[in-house]
Amino acid sequence: MRGRATVLVEKNRLETWDLPIADPQAGGILVRTVVGGVCGSDVHIASGEAGEMPFPIILGHEGVGRIEKLGAGVAKDYAGVDVKVGDLVVWSPIPLCGRCYSCSVLQQTPCENTQYFEHANKPNWGSYSDFAWLPSGMSFYRLPDHADPLAVAALGCALPTVLRGFDRCGPIALNDAVVVQGAGPVGLSAVLVAAQMGARCIVVIDKAPARLAAAMKLGATATVSLDLPVEERRRAVYDLTGPGGPDVVVEAAGVLPAFPEGVDLTGPHGRYIVLGLWGAIGTQPISPRDLTVKNLTIGGAAFPAPRNYYHAMHLAVRLQDKVPLADLISHRFSIADAGKALEATRTGIATKAVIDPSIA
Repeated sequence: MRGRATVLVEKNRLETWDLPIADPQAGGILVRTVVGGVCGSDVHIASGEAGEMPFPIILGHEGVGRIEKLGAGVAKDYAGVDVKVGDLVVWSPIPLCGRCYSCSVLQQTPCENTQYFEHANKPNWGSYSDFAWLPSGMSFYRLPDHADPLAVAALGCALPTVLRGFDRCGPIALNDAVVVQGAGPVGLSAVLVAAQMGARCIVVIDKAPARLAAAMKLGATATVSLDLPVEERRRAVYDLTGPGGPDVVVEAAGVLPAFPEGVDLTGPHGRYIVLGLWGAIGTQPISPRDLTVKNLTIGGAAFPAPRNYYHAMHLAVRLQDKVPLADLISHRFSIADAGKALEATRTGIATKAVIDPSIA
């Protein structure tokens, strides 16, 4: 059996490879990819902004797939739910060793032995592909029978990332005023979760009309255009949140200038949660005095834990008939057109782009 995959051969160079597909190892599974989400971090990885990668690699860390083969000993998913060939699953793309300080003592991800990518010629879990090979130790969860796989795929790793952020930095409290910088999938996920947690005010900053419209459908109460100068954006935010300013600001923009602006926007005694800057390597100036005078808390999070994928899946399924999650997928691309998918994501044209292996 063979399958296609999008391979990043070197920085800014993608190729479509035809690869042999290995049977699953004991404890693992083989899935046929139904949809592979395109993440903003994929853009940073492909461009080299996220640092040197172990080329060649198969892109894609967001996936929903249908079980093709079960490895020896596999009868249940990682939540103890029975599984069989043909079931739809979502997986956490970070295999944990379970035998290191982070895993066993801190119970945090990633662990010291985490392997994010495998060589493209080896059995592989990258989701820009016809098949994903999930090794033993890579958590996967069966979708409920009534689940819409597109609703689960629409927010990809973004919803688990936001849940991870609130795990680490504290949840949204009832009646909090929340500002979200950026309306890509991470920002939209923050809007969705904040609305479900009971925020009184959710203001989203972005410049893409389609993304701002999507934010309003997911629970935002107002939007502010990124086209406004910085000081005018600040005035607009404080007009909406009140003189005390935002209780929580979530960075989901993925660009370095968002950081000092987010620190400035956060109100006294507020929290600034940094989620989108994983791939943007660099520094930005801030005034440390602001942290003390305003009594600010700044925290960050990345690499969601398996439980975050589990909870994100069930939250999406629970809301799929109430909130237009599946409609967030605005663009679909074939495996061969992954470069176009990355460009649509980079420019913000796509609210959410996905790789659909069924497209020739």
